[in-house]
Amino acid sequence: MIKTYIINPGEKPTEEQLKEVEAAKNKPITFDKDSEEMSPAMIKAFRSVAAHRNRRKDV
Repeated sequence: MIKTYIINPGEKPTEEQLKEVEAAKNKPITFDKDSEEMSPAMIKAFRSVAAHRNRRKDV
């Protein structure tokens, strides 16, 4: 299950939200056929594309 919280600048997460994040941090990552584990080469390519995208957004 995926939960999304939107925390705007200046807001702080609630204690409940912080506890959920801490609990999730200790759970293992589960990969499936729709979301397979990435190889080191795929991670490098993803980071490169994400960095390029983020540079374009800041302009």
